[in-house]
Amino acid sequence: MKLATLKDGTRDGRLIVVKRDNSAYALATHVALTLQGALDDWATKEPQLRALAEQLEAGAVQNRPLDVNALMAPLPRAYEWIDGSAYINHVLLVRKARGAEPPATLKTDPLVYQGGSGDLLAPTADIPLADEAWGLDFESEVCVILGDTPQGTKAAEAGRHIRLVMLANDVSLRNLIPDELAKGFGFFQSKPATAFSPFALTPDELGPAWKEGRLHLRLRSTLNGQLVGDTDAGPEMHFSFHDLIQHITKTRSYTAGTLLGSGTVSNADRARGISCLAERRMIETIEEGKPKTPFMKPGDTIEIEMLDAQGHNLFGRISQKVVKR
Repeated sequence: MKLATLKDGTRDGRLIVVKRDNSAYALATHVALTLQGALDDWATKEPQLRALAEQLEAGAVQNRPLDVNALMAPLPRAYEWIDGSAYINHVLLVRKARGAEPPATLKTDPLVYQGGSGDLLAPTADIPLADEAWGLDFESEVCVILGDTPQGTKAAEAGRHIRLVMLANDVSLRNLIPDELAKGFGFFQSKPATAFSPFALTPDELGPAWKEGRLHLRLRSTLNGQLVGDTDAGPEMHFSFHDLIQHITKTRSYTAGTLLGSGTVSNADRARGISCLAERRMIETIEEGKPKTPFMKPGDTIEIEMLDAQGHNLFGRISQKVVKR
């Protein structure tokens, strides 16, 4: 099942069900006005939404052509946005880039931060940038939407709390990060609004590619029309989403509609490319003594998408342009 949110002039939009080929949609507001409303009563609403999705595929319900530009983020605002850093290769590279040692618990204790969730960007929304000196970077990620998730959830039980899967562009302002972290109190100004893919999919829609809390497909990042990353999101995700859920629920519970990210998808094989510019700059530093790739500037574009084994675009495309604010 594939869900999305249609712009309607309100903060939270209207819930729609989308055909598997992304060509058309059916309004789902008779089931739940918004995606958050569906998540709040998932046990009741999910079967009704599935029935609607089956009718849509069969051509048995009124449908309309889909225009991705008419969509908001699947959750235009969320109760929480928590982002992990589950790919060890990424952690090692970006830490080295800013002269920081990796934590001693790198492989045993996940890194997470809590970002802003009150203003989540649509998949085609511009990325505003007030100062190029801040070092704007994209970060291509996989993320999940949780249902109500109790404190103390173990990894073995975590899968039952994952409602939907989607993609994210977790924008970073790289040159603001070192001073913020030096204060010992985490990211804040260096993490502006995050954008999300047009569509959110139930895990079963991903078939065998969704396995043990990891998505075993390639995540494509296209910068200014050039494919810069074709990274494999599965094998090198050291901490699965199940592991991340166990970590974040150690001391508290989470409500339906919580977003949880994987962190930047990263592979040790450099032929797979990058999912953020910070990695390319660090590789250049290692190989050439200094970085030469600039961070993003007004006029630059980034596209993020994921295809299945048959070439179908599963989540739709995040397609954003950097604009001067």
